[in-house]
Amino acid sequence: MKKLFCIILLSLAIAGCSKGNNTEHQATENKIAKNNQTNNIKQVIKNDIYVPSPQVTDDRNLVKKGETITDTKGELTLIKYKKVNREIRVGPVEMMIKDVKVMHYIPDYSMIDFFHSYTHDEEFNFIKVAVEFKNTSRDTIKFNPIAFLKLNTGEHKTWEEDIYLENLLGEIEPNSVKKGKLGFIIKKTKEMKWVELLTSDVVNKNGEIIEKAKNIKINF
Repeated sequence: MKKLFCIILLSLAIAGCSKGNNTEHQATENKIAKNNQTNNIKQVIKNDIYVPSPQVTDDRNLVKKGETITDTKGELTLIKYKKVNREIRVGPVEMMIKDVKVMHYIPDYSMIDFFHSYTHDEEFNFIKVAVEFKNTSRDTIKFNPIAFLKLNTGEHKTWEEDIYLENLLGEIEPNSVKKGKLGFIIKKTKEMKWVELLTSDVVNKNGEIIEKAKNIKINF
């Protein structure tokens, strides 16, 4: 009888250990799954969301001089490329210039009408600037990331000549972020050594200037 009682106690102890191990194992698996889910969310937030242009070929994979890429919108060839990743602060605006590209573009025939308001050439060169900026204030403001662009060749462009039209200009709400591209058709590229970008002033909802424009010069 005593021997049987010891066997029963031993069986209960083994069952208890097994249950404890299973509970601990399940808790570990849940923790790993939760961490993986958190990492996946962070990765999604970290990655840029690319919005294709309705009129310009996607140039994301165009990083080597002389390379060409073609899609239904046309053909792009890279002339110059500069990875910048430079930050600039304009009052409450935190802005980053990501990269600058100079490209030769042959638009598809279906795109010609759109570009006729900018040029009558059937193919042309343009400079593209990728930007991201945030309004860190609690108020809605007005701001243009590129109000004026000047090249060492003597060419200059204003915000009104942007060909991407990605709604990066004008009002930006509190704690909001805008990101995208601005592009300007240019003539001279061989002699091009630098580009100077001038932002707009930062203006509040009453039309008052709260910070003067800043400029940034980028060498190729």
